[in-house]
Order: sequence, then C-alpha cells, then structure tokens
Amino acid sequence: MSSGTILYVEDELFLGKIVKESLESRGYHVIMESDGAQVVEQFRQCNPDVCVLDVMLPGVDGFTLAAEIRQFNENIPIIFLTAKTQTTDLVKGFSVGGNDYIRKPFSMEELIVRIENVLRKKSVKGNEEAIEVVNIGKYSFHFVRQTLSSGMDERKLSFRESELLRLLYAHRDRIIDRKEILNLLWGNDSFFNSRNLDVYITKLRSYLREDERLSIITIKGVGYRFAVGG
Repeated sequence: MSSGTILYVEDELFLGKIVKESLESRGYHVIMESDGAQVVEQFRQCNPDVCVLDVMLPGVDGFTLAAEIRQFNENIPIIFLTAKTQTTDLVKGFSVGGNDYIRKPFSMEELIVRIENVLRKKSVKGNEEAIEVVNIGKYSFHFVRQTLSSGMDERKLSFRESELLRLLYAHRDRIIDRKEILNLLWGNDSFFNSRNLDVYITKLRSYLREDERLSIITIKGVGYRFAVGG
C-alpha cells in the first residue's frame, strides 16, 4: 500500500473527487484545493510529499503556483496536469521547476505511476551522501540551493537544470545513455521529453562555457559524456 501526502489542485470538482478517491484508495492522504489563491497557504500548512497541480486554474495558473511553492521548498516534487498540448507550455512547466507533466485526459494508472516515480527519486536523493557542494572545474555546484557559482558570480539553476547537472556529474567522464537520463528525470523517453532534454543540455553547455576543461559531449545515437578532466 502506498503512503504519503499529496496536495492536489484541481478546479474541476467532479474530476477532482474521482482522482482524490482513487489516490486515497491506494493509501495516499490527499488534500484537494480548488482555489488557486489558497494553494500556497495550504502547502505551508500540510507540508505534502508531492504536489499535483492543474495548469489551467481561475485567477492564478499552475505554473505561477509552482514558482511560488519553489520559494518555500526547492525539492518538493511537482507534477502538472494540463489539457494544453503546445511544446512551449511543456518547456515552461519544466522551467518553473516541474518534475513531470501529464496531459488530460489521463488514466489513474498513469498518474499513480508518475507519482510513485517522483517519490522514489525523492527517496533515493534523501539517502545519498550528505554532500551539498562539489567543485566542477572553476565552478562550485550547490545541490540543495541549486546554484552554480564562479568567483563572485552565482547562477540560480531551475530544478530540472540542477537535476540534470547532478546526474551528468555523477557519471562524469563516462558515457550515460540518453534513454536512461530521460527515464530518470522525466519518467519516460517520449518525443516531447527528448526535445526538452536537448534544450537543457544546450543550457548547461552555455553555463559551463567559461571553463574550457568542461564539455558535455554528445555520443551520437547513444547519449552523453560529461568530460571534466584537465
């Protein structure tokens, strides 16, 4: 039986009731909120293990809520639910710190698998060695604060950027399969997730470009190698 607290934000009350009851039947404690204006306060009160946010809400959208939630907790898993299909919306969702993205209509089985996946990754991260900062070339990468620093300059990374850099660093100077990255960070290797990975790889390369010793090398048809040698 599953366990954990889910903050579920949905303004379609009939759908919300079905989803809430289905998740509770799997052992989750579900706190449902339909008013976007109350979400952040509800989050602070219930301290959930994962947030499931509908994107299209009256008054304030799910992306805005996610950005506000991230100010209180940088590591809480966030899953977006949306009827939108544009790639730009998908990219925006990840850029504000979303961990996963499910298009409506969805099956309960899919939602439960996605929730279990982000909770499993959260648990694994919590059991890692308590190393907060690593030096990568001329940069200092702070895991918890999600920052990349060089001298007096400090760049705040998005959740997805930080997770990808963490994964590449963990496999530094070795080839990591592209499909493995997609499954670990996005939960599947769909076309849309694959295109998003391309975007994030490009971003990380630009962030690290001032140190010529560092390079994220594309191994065509396989994956990447993060070279950090001198």
